Amino acid sequence: MERRTFLRATVVGGTAAAFGGSLWHGAAYAAPAQPGTGPYGALGSPDANGIRLPAGFTSRVIARSGQTVSGTSYTWHSAPDGGACYADGTGWIYVSNSEINPSGGASAVKFSSSGAITGAYRILSGTRQNCAGGRTPWNTWLSCEEVDRGFVYETDPWGVTPAVQRPAMGRFKHEAAAADPVRRVIYLTEDETNGRFYRFVPTTWGDLSSGTLQVMVAGSAASGSFSWTDVPDPDGSPTTTRTQVSGSKSYNGGEGCYYADDKVWFTTKGDNRVWQLNLTSGTYELAYDDSLVTSGTAPLTGVDNITGASSGDLFVAEDGGTMEICLITPDDVVAPFLRIDGQSSSEITGPAFSPDGTRLYFSSQRGTTGSSSGGITYEVTGPFRS
Repeated sequence: MERRTFLRATVVGGTAAAFGGSLWHGAAYAAPAQPGTGPYGALGSPDANGIRLPAGFTSRVIARSGQTVSGTSYTWHSAPDGGACYADGTGWIYVSNSEINPSGGASAVKFSSSGAITGAYRILSGTRQNCAGGRTPWNTWLSCEEVDRGFVYETDPWGVTPAVQRPAMGRFKHEAAAADPVRRVIYLTEDETNGRFYRFVPTTWGDLSSGTLQVMVAGSAASGSFSWTDVPDPDGSPTTTRTQVSGSKSYNGGEGCYYADDKVWFTTKGDNRVWQLNLTSGTYELAYDDSLVTSGTAPLTGVDNITGASSGDLFVAEDGGTMEICLITPDDVVAPFLRIDGQSSSEITGPAFSPDGTRLYFSSQRGTTGSSSGGITYEVTGPFRS
C-alpha cells in the first residue's frame, strides 16, 4: 500500500473515491492535498495594488465600492462577493454579487476583446445579502441570498431580462450553486453550522421554475458513499429544509461550489475543508483539510469561494486567513497563488476566470477600510496553465 493510500485510510477512514477522469487523477484513496511548491512558484513582493503574485503575473483594479467604474457612469456596489464570467461576442462580462442587507443584488462589468472596460450596470436589485451563486449552461447567473429562508434569483448578465425568483430551489441560507449539465441538476450549499448539501432537479433542464429539491444523505464519516432524498417541503417553514430528512449529512458552514468532469467540489468554512463528490461512483471524500496537513503550517485556512481552471487546478479564496487565493493541483499539492497585503479585516470573494482562461477576477470584500463600503474588485492576468 502506498504511503498516501495508508494515510488516507488511517486518518480519514471509510471508503474513498480516486481523483479520476481527465480533470483529477492520481492513486486510489488519495490523501487530502498537502503543502508543496505550486506550479507558478513563490510569491513576489507586493505590487502597486498590494498583491503578491508569482513571476509573470500582473494585477489591476477593476472597480471600487461607492466609486464610478472607470469609463462608465455606474457606481460599483458595496461588499462585492460571488462572481462569474460570460462570453460576450469577442469580449466578456464579469458579474458580482453584493452581500449587504437590505438592497444587496448584483452588478456586471463588460469588457472588450482587449480587456478594456466598456460598460457597467445593475442586473439585480431589492434583494438581501447576496453572497455567492453560480452560472448556468444557458448563461444566466444564480444569485443566492444568505439569509434565513433566502431565495435564489436567476438573473441576466446582460441586464436585459428582469431577474426571476426561483422558490422551487428551496428557501434556506443559500450560499453557492453549481450546474451539472450531465445529470441536469444544480448543486447548492447552505451556510449554517449544521447546513446541508443539496441538489435541485428541474422538471425541464434550462427552466428552474419547477422541480425537486433533494438533500445529500450519508454517514458521519469524512468519506463514504452517498445518495439523494427529496426534501418534503422546500419552502422551509415551519420546519427548516436541513432538518426534514433523517440521515441527511450535516456540514459546518457550506460555502463555495464548483462542478467539472463528473465531480463537484464544495467548501466548509467551519472546519476548513474542501469536499469532493465523485458523481460517477456515488462516493465522497476530502480534497483538503487543514487539520490533516502533516508537515508545516496549513497554507489554506478560512476556505470560502472556489473555482477551477482548465488545467484541473482548483482556486480557493480565503475569508480571513492570510488573505490568499490558494490552488489545489490534480497532484494533491496545495500552495498560495496570490496574497493581498494590508487588508486583514477583509475576505477574498468571487474568483472567476475569463472565458479564455487568461484573466482571473476576484474581490476584496471590505478592502483596506474593513467596511463593506470599501470593497475592491481586481483582475489578475498572466500565464495560467491550461
